[in-house]
Amino acid sequence: MNEPDSPDRLGRFLTLADTADVLNVSARQVYSLVRSGELPAIKVGASGHWRIERDVLESYIEAMYEESRRLSLWNQSDAAPLPELSDGRIIRR
Repeated sequence: MNEPDSPDRLGRFLTLADTADVLNVSARQVYSLVRSGELPAIKVGASGHWRIERDVLESYIEAMYEESRRLSLWNQSDAAPLPELSDGRIIRR
């Protein structure tokens, strides 16, 4: 039997409330992320309820971890290696 909050119960698309539970934030904060375009979502049905695809949410979470990792590297060193901060690309001007 599926647990109440198991991924199988939630399905492919999450409501704002489900997404808020996953992120441990308020539904209002999720709505702000969606409205700003930071967290991609779609409107479904005539009433236009927002839905976030589970894979999109996972990608968003991974991106936030990567952003935190890079910020941490930057804060640890006055001159962090540029390739590390730029996905290994050398930026020339």
